[in-house]
Amino acid sequence: MKSWVILAGTVLLASGLPAQGYKPASGYVPDSTTAVKIAEAVLAPVYGEKHIQLERPFTATLKNGVWTVTGTLHCPDGKGGITTFCDGGVAEVRISKSDGRILYMLHGM
Repeated sequence: MKSWVILAGTVLLASGLPAQGYKPASGYVPDSTTAVKIAEAVLAPVYGEKHIQLERPFTATLKNGVWTVTGTLHCPDGKGGITTFCDGGVAEVRISKSDGRILYMLHGM
């Protein structure tokens, strides 16, 4: 019985300790390729995989430890081609470089 009490106390004390997991020095989102993959993964369930595929390529820029990932708008140019110079909106996702949290997600109109 005494062993059981000691074991239970140890488990309770250990559960209150912060996690001691691995944290990469360059953060969980170290580069633009990773940021784009994360953005596409969180956008697809909300806006649809097909819609998100139409906004490729996505671009990612890093500022103050936050990746901003945006899609590319593709519109008919009136001559049978496609242009990116047009009215409309694209997806935007902001991701924390250090821990991968989604800080912001929106699709412009």
